[in-house]
Amino acid sequence: MKKILVTYNMFQEGFEELKQRYEVTFPSDENRDFSYEEILKLIPKYDALCSMFDFPINKKLIDQGLKLRLVANYAAGYDNIDVKYAEKKGITVTNTPDTVTEPTANLALCLLLDTARRVSECDRNLRRLGRDMNIGVLKNLGMPVSKKTLGIIGMGRIGKALCRRARACGMEVIYHNRHRLDASEETHYGAMYATFDELLAQADFVSVNAPHTPETHHIIDEHALRQMKSTAILINTARGPLVDEKALIKALQKNEIHGAGLDVFEFGDYPSDELLKMENVVLTPHIGTQTTYSRIEMARAVCNNVIGFFENDRPITRVLQS
Repeated sequence: MKKILVTYNMFQEGFEELKQRYEVTFPSDENRDFSYEEILKLIPKYDALCSMFDFPINKKLIDQGLKLRLVANYAAGYDNIDVKYAEKKGITVTNTPDTVTEPTANLALCLLLDTARRVSECDRNLRRLGRDMNIGVLKNLGMPVSKKTLGIIGMGRIGKALCRRARACGMEVIYHNRHRLDASEETHYGAMYATFDELLAQADFVSVNAPHTPETHHIIDEHALRQMKSTAILINTARGPLVDEKALIKALQKNEIHGAGLDVFEFGDYPSDELLKMENVVLTPHIGTQTTYSRIEMARAVCNNVIGFFENDRPITRVLQS
């Protein structure tokens, strides 16, 4: 019987089929994950490893996986895994892109609307000031969304899902992608291709939806921020290091851009202190897929990847190193 090691102990509803088929090991305490050191000791006996998106799968751990044939990541992103080295060792890596698409696109639109219309800012001030808050007709003015241009960097699943939502809000959409969509897809989504520089210069809202790779690290840096409109709003629901956070803080402080909506941060799970003090920045703690339904569906997707890999009875979402 195949032995499956899972680094986390959550969303058990999604693991029922896996537990019926294989010997599956979870952390005994549902309130914590296995540590890296614990996995390092356990991994030699296991055929597959199910990893959380923040668990490092590096060369040292891969070398310890004497029987390891599969790493099934619980995430769409996989920058926690040395995919190239895994492939070199004959280990397949999978992810869960389909299940994260809709909730992440929903959050990106939420951050866009919230920042533009100053929803969180007004909520904070109304709670703090109550009847002392100035709510005159010329106060608390936000930015329009309809007939404005959204620039999407990374037109993959989430980028396309966000495009549909933006078009429903009456926005124009331009996009930049490593590979341009074909004409029929552009027509279907109502999006026009732009070079990176053109997108930054034309967009009223810039949403980063690309994976984190060496090529996309700090894709939004000081130079990119200077190319954006002074009235532009930056949205990031992808990966924190896509944006140079220190450069973003400076741009916001100097009013080089209007605001930002951020679900991810460059230096870990928490934003820089300067961002916490800015009224024109909306912050959420990496909640792109944080709904109970989405999390259980992600667990099922992990299980389908494991079962499909070993049984070849269903498709799997294999990560291919380009």
